Amino acid sequence: MAATVKYDDVETGQEIPAVEYQVRRVDLVRYAGASGDFNPIHWNERYAKAVGLPDVIAHGMYTMAQGGRFVTDWAGDPGAVVEYGVRFSSMVVVPDDDNGATIRISGVVEEKREDKRVVVALTAKSGDSRVLSKARAVVQLS
Repeated sequence: MAATVKYDDVETGQEIPAVEYQVRRVDLVRYAGASGDFNPIHWNERYAKAVGLPDVIAHGMYTMAQGGRFVTDWAGDPGAVVEYGVRFSSMVVVPDDDNGATIRISGVVEEKREDKRVVVALTAKSGDSRVLSKARAVVQLS
């Protein structure tokens, strides 16, 4: 599979529209099973509050994965992402209700390289908090 976004159609400074991802407690339990990270701060409200957290929080790597999902959905091919890195800057607090939390991710093409690669800078927020910082992906376009 090849990226569906074409290098010639992308410009530096081009914005990638925001997408919202819902995070519910059941998502965290599923992620814990898939990742093997069963830390109770990610599923047990009583424990999370006992250690000083406001509530259950999403796994940092789960949050990072949503950024990766955003980029791969934009590119049209998961294999097009050749580099990806973030720093965790805030928590995604996930209340125990039908809505959970929302992670809103947007992007901008920060750089075009000569090898048909682009650097995409991501902004990821939950509420008013930026949850990922220095989030960048290098994407190989066709």
